[in-house]
Amino acid sequence: MSRVTPCWLGGNAGVVLPWRIVVTVTHAQRRTPKVAKTNSVFKKAVMAVSGIILVLYLIAHMIGNLKAFSGAESFNSYSGWIRTVGNPALPGATALWIIRIVLLVAVVAHIWAAVSLWRQAKRARPQGYVTKKAVAQSYASRTMRWGGVIILAFIVFHILDLTLGTVNAEGFDSEPFDRMLASFQNPVVTIFYAIAVILLGMHLRHGIWSATQTLGQSNRRREKTVSAFAVVLATVLTIGFLLTPFAILFGLID
Repeated sequence: MSRVTPCWLGGNAGVVLPWRIVVTVTHAQRRTPKVAKTNSVFKKAVMAVSGIILVLYLIAHMIGNLKAFSGAESFNSYSGWIRTVGNPALPGATALWIIRIVLLVAVVAHIWAAVSLWRQAKRARPQGYVTKKAVAQSYASRTMRWGGVIILAFIVFHILDLTLGTVNAEGFDSEPFDRMLASFQNPVVTIFYAIAVILLGMHLRHGIWSATQTLGQSNRRREKTVSAFAVVLATVLTIGFLLTPFAILFGLID
């Protein structure tokens, strides 16, 4: 959009010379409205906080999975303890359901924030760039969206398989250890699990770094430390989650 502003300048011998000053305003020069910036910051905060909740759960879940190396009795005892944690102050599986609700809210909030931010960025750039600049961007950050979709699909399958037992060969009435054996003795399930876990590790590596940036806990001095922490935590969780299924697949746990 252009605006023409006339300006009259006096010349020699009383001659008046007309000049035009053209001021061009492009979309790139427009500032993002304050409300849009506030919404973006809020969504990023929601994404960061919900992500932290999910990471804490993943750490606990990984530790629980590793109990499979202690044998069926230890693993089944741990699974039973989860359902009665908080007793007798909280009756039955109340504490477990509270944890499930918190996790569900965190997952929904995380997905909402991610999709909303993606759509917001897409609206801000309706047309693609003619030339793409080389950006210092990790593979994980470029695949966050479709990686998140695969992880979500795996979570649904994982619940149907090991929690509800509806797609597990042992069924719902079996012991948790038996369902786990039946699932990971199947190479197809184990490979799907491995792909999802590796994508999760990549997602975590980028997400942990982004969360510290969003919550203002990172700066240039701490950037290397935060990046190293993200890599270490993502690697530990990835390896920790892969140990049990592959140990079952290769007969080290039976």
